[in-house]
Amino acid sequence: MNGSGVKITGVGHYAPEKVITNADLEKILDTSDEWITTRTGMKRRHVAGIDEATSDLALVAARAALDDAGVDPHDIDCFIVATVTPDFPFPATACIVASKLGAENKAAFDIEIACSGFIYGLTVAASLVRSGVYKRILLIGAETLTKIVNRKDRATAILFGDGAGAVVLEASAQDSFLSSELGSDGSKPELLRVAAGGSRYALDPLRYDAGEQYIYMEGREVFKFAVTKMIDATERALEKARLTHADLDLLIPHQANKRIIDAAAKYLEMPSDKVLVNIHEYGNTSAASIPIALSEAVRSGRVKNGDVIVFVGFGGGLSWGAVTWKWAA
Repeated sequence: MNGSGVKITGVGHYAPEKVITNADLEKILDTSDEWITTRTGMKRRHVAGIDEATSDLALVAARAALDDAGVDPHDIDCFIVATVTPDFPFPATACIVASKLGAENKAAFDIEIACSGFIYGLTVAASLVRSGVYKRILLIGAETLTKIVNRKDRATAILFGDGAGAVVLEASAQDSFLSSELGSDGSKPELLRVAAGGSRYALDPLRYDAGEQYIYMEGREVFKFAVTKMIDATERALEKARLTHADLDLLIPHQANKRIIDAAAKYLEMPSDKVLVNIHEYGNTSAASIPIALSEAVRSGRVKNGDVIVFVGFGGGLSWGAVTWKWAA
């Protein structure tokens, strides 16, 4: 199979109807709307229902992206889901989504690299298309993080929401993929993790009672890491694409904390109208945050043909990454 370029031909996103506001959190935690807004930029988070799993959210976003691209599920060669909240430890959530779309017998797999998931997934998916292995790929970032949040822990309970975003990538004579910069440092996994439930620490009664099935984060350490890596990954990705800050039309960062986004944007000399922020509506949706933001930007007309975009994220691992992309209508 011959190599080719790649472009995104369809976008879609979905967030559950139920919403938890800062005012709701004031009733169960020692916090306030002012405190949360000042420190995170968050106002609302969407929350999956008891019977709503990650594949359910992913399915709605996937159908929206397929409709936007004008593509039938059977025309997709490979399904990729980036998530740390899969329906089950196995099988992969991507297999379930493909089946629900009626596209059995196609390649499907998950990527588990936390909030960096969409960046890693975009790099992998674009590479598979550009190398000629597949013609069309459906990439989804989907999370139900509220199911693994300790509602008594103010440090994390205010941060996370549920949602899904999806993109269809197709072979194209015009190549939108300009560069990628990925990295990780697994020397301190305890800074951001769910401790129990894997092969290191089984989820036994003692660990369950200790709340080790929930997200734990060292906020200050992660904050410092995030700002540094967002800046570094963006600069390296632009350098690989032989571009500068001045060439960048839009920065779409992972929506973890507005102060992190603002600090990185200031250093990168990016004016606010070139930085996409929707954290006030969704909170931190991990691997779903960037594709949700992209879907909203495309549908609102904020993304224009020829725009140079950097997608940049960071998360558990610790991990980080950025992709430089030239939008093609």
